[in-house]
Amino acid sequence: MSSTKPDTANRILKAALELLEETPRKETRISDIAKRAGISRQAVYLHFPTRAELLIAATRYLDEVTQVDARLAQSRAARTGHERLDAFIEAWGGHIPKIYGVAQALLEMKDTDEAADLAWRNRMQAVRHGCAAAVAALERDHLLTSEHSSEQATDILWTLLSVRNWEQLTGDCGWSQDIYIKNMKSLARRALLGDVAKV
Repeated sequence: MSSTKPDTANRILKAALELLEETPRKETRISDIAKRAGISRQAVYLHFPTRAELLIAATRYLDEVTQVDARLAQSRAARTGHERLDAFIEAWGGHIPKIYGVAQALLEMKDTDEAADLAWRNRMQAVRHGCAAAVAALERDHLLTSEHSSEQATDILWTLLSVRNWEQLTGDCGWSQDIYIKNMKSLARRALLGDVAKV
């Protein structure tokens, strides 16, 4: 019995992610998810009492499937602020293409769908936490420019690494992923390290 519950939950999450990617401009309903997973709506609600909880769990499940923790390991193990900043940009910037389909769906829905908005904000707060850790490492090493507080520096890095910016630069502007990562590193250094970036 204990092995079937996680399996069912994973089937629900997988179905939710598939539907989000297939129909990014359409609300993903519990009934649609249940049908895709081959179970009843009641079974979905047994695992996820609200649609918001389901969508939040789906984004976390996507991180697990795409191994975001493994990507972030180098950043978390970095010994210097410079290393942590660069490694975080590489990790998150490299993760965006893997989650873009779901991210696009939540972005399309969030203004009119409270559950999608909660799921998106929950995911972006996790990214902000990573930005704050990178900024804290710079501050610890006395590398953070005096021009910004640590909170402002986190705001800047978080905004710089937004999915919308990645979408515009790699889509509308035609940047390759390698060029995107290279330029984000350079821009982040200039914005957060100031004159120190030139050293």
